[in-house]
Parts: sequence; C-alpha cells; structure tokens
Amino acid sequence: MSRIDVSSDTSSKTPGAGAVAMNLEVVVIPVSDVDRAKDFYGSLGWRLDADVASGDDFRLVQFTPPGSGCSAQFGINLTSAAPGSAQSLYLVVSDIGAARDELVARAVEVSDVFHEGTRGARFHDAGRVAGLSPDRSSYGSFASFSDPDGNGWLFQEVTTRLPGR
Repeated sequence: MSRIDVSSDTSSKTPGAGAVAMNLEVVVIPVSDVDRAKDFYGSLGWRLDADVASGDDFRLVQFTPPGSGCSAQFGINLTSAAPGSAQSLYLVVSDIGAARDELVARAVEVSDVFHEGTRGARFHDAGRVAGLSPDRSSYGSFASFSDPDGNGWLFQEVTTRLPGR
C-alpha cells in the first residue's frame, strides 16, 4: 500500500534549457447559480480576483485559494460541463487537521480526515479508513468537501514532496 512509483521521464522534471515551462493557472468549475457559488467560495476565505460580466450572456468569477498558484473560475457561458461534474480537485495542504478545522469554523461541511484502505478510495467512499495515514506519510491523508452544486474537492496532506517536484 505504501509503494509510490516515481517517473524518471524527463517531462516530469524541472524544465531546463530549451524546455517551455507550463503552469496550471486556472480550472473552470461548472455551477448552476453563480451568485450562490460566489458566496460559497468567498466563505472559504479564498481571494476574489475577478467578477466580470458582459450583458446577461457572459460572466466570469475567479477565486484563488490562499497560497495557490492556480485559481478557480466559474460563471455563465464558461463551460458546457454539467454543474457539479468537476470532481477530485486537489488542494494540497501541509497540515490537514488545521485545513479541515478552518473550513469547519467557516460552517463548511467537510469529511473527517481519512486514508485509503484500498488504492483509489480517496475518490469513493468505499475503502476509506478513518484517521490519518498510519505512518503519517506525505500524500497519505485526505479530507473532502463539495460546493453547493456538488463539485468535489480533496484536501491532501503533503509534508515532503516527491523528487522532481
């Protein structure tokens, strides 16, 4: 269960001379009610970066989680995906207990901290085991929450990065 394969492929390494850096900057999440989503993500303590509209046919709202280089956008006519269909959006944290407690204090429904009893259990309720990873391994402890539409977020505790990260 504790085996982690690390790729030696050069595409996973830090770009060198001649390589173009590619940074994930934005994810678009589908929502049914933009104002309700704006209230929710604002209640998480995330920074509101933009709320831009053009008539009734276009609106873009962008929030950035604290310390993140990647933002979340939602709005009107940004995606054809069904509201609530974005799942397993990771928020990496150094202290999962503190991150969970912060959201609970903000009245957000967050799962208890869990680890995987079987591979892939982080994505499904079946196979989750209550509590921190037994060896408190980096990448091994999780908690989950959803926005009002059901878009699913995962806290993952990472205290030591894998090589090449």
